Amino acid sequence: MVASSRGFTTQLELKLSTLFISYGLAPSKKKRMCFPCDPLTILSRISCCCSEPVVPVRRGSGSGKSNEKVEDWRFDSKKSPHRVRVQASSAMPFASAQSRFTSKQEKFYSRCTPRNSGPQSRDTPPKRDTGIANEKDWGISLLNESVNESGTNEDGSTWYQESGEDLGENGHRCRWTRMGGKSHDGSSEWKETWWEKSDWSGYKELGVEKSGRNAEGDSWWETWQEVLHQDEWSNLARIERSAQKEAKSGSENAGWHEKWWEKYDAKGWTEKGAHKYGRLNEQSWWEKWGEHYDGSGSVLKWTDKWAETELGTKWGDKWEEKFFAGIGSRQGETWHVSPSGERWSRKWGEEHFGNGKVHKYGKSTTGESWDIVVDEETYYESEPHYGWADVVGDSSQLLSIQPRERPPGVYPPLDFGSSPRPGDDQSDKPPTSAS
Repeated sequence: MVASSRGFTTQLELKLSTLFISYGLAPSKKKRMCFPCDPLTILSRISCCCSEPVVPVRRGSGSGKSNEKVEDWRFDSKKSPHRVRVQASSAMPFASAQSRFTSKQEKFYSRCTPRNSGPQSRDTPPKRDTGIANEKDWGISLLNESVNESGTNEDGSTWYQESGEDLGENGHRCRWTRMGGKSHDGSSEWKETWWEKSDWSGYKELGVEKSGRNAEGDSWWETWQEVLHQDEWSNLARIERSAQKEAKSGSENAGWHEKWWEKYDAKGWTEKGAHKYGRLNEQSWWEKWGEHYDGSGSVLKWTDKWAETELGTKWGDKWEEKFFAGIGSRQGETWHVSPSGERWSRKWGEEHFGNGKVHKYGKSTTGESWDIVVDEETYYESEPHYGWADVVGDSSQLLSIQPRERPPGVYPPLDFGSSPRPGDDQSDKPPTSAS
């Protein structure tokens, strides 16, 4: 039989975010520059002047066959009236049942091996904080002919596979393949769609959408896109990649959603960012970050993270940096709000003059302050670690898409008002969190 129901017994993976809380001073420069690339890996604590003896406790442990950590946020009472601490502890049950997941997988595969031509499901819950995959990781393989077939496996589960081609104006062509399956009782289901698009303007697109649910009620959805087009303002070739992922628990009020994007042009202009959200029962958290490189040495980076509980406790951390030619600034804020509304915050800033001198300043609601000039080397990244040359090298399938043959004398229409000028998109600008 076909292993088309591979996702039916998959345990939904839901990991909690680790919220970085600084001491109010700038983190070390090298760690800070890499922070947007992996923004949930640093954990420390904040001090506050609140009278609520609330201690958020982050619980984390590795599962039996994996070194990945599963995290939980709990709140315990302590007798320290002026400090909020984040501590590591043990695993939560929803995401850490790795041994049960492994046994279910082994049991499933031992009795389910491919025996006919039906599609084999690859649909498993997406993993958090994995960014945007390269096209080779998807293994997109579109059929060259129209197909419409279905079947039933030995265990009663069903599958289907369809493929076709849609044509439109301006040479538009979309080749697609859809596949999916259900368990015998309909309690589990998976779907996956692949496509490639092109037209006479040079536009090319490669994409995937997949979703699934299992018998435990867990559900997930993921989409990925890669686009090549000519920017209408700069007339430069541009490649854009994006991904959205989400998962929901069938047994708890728990779930998460992520949106990632990357944009590149042939002169080195680069934009990257992500928006993230998660929830576990009474606790929720958010994170947004962005990176902007103009291709001429100017760079802007920012991060904004915050979390809250239904009891009213809120806390967060945000920072921003701007640099060009060794001159620039950094600034940030760490804050905390108690259930009674009492607020603590610490703000900090740095001015880099490009001559080895750095002006550091800051203050907090507890009355502390500083304002000094120090001798310190300025470190920042003026170019992205992954840029135009890298994305071109990883987009061979996108670039190889063949458009329809254009008849002689037919030219694509030009519309210079259909897309915003680079930098006009407000969705990736540094937000102001509700602090």
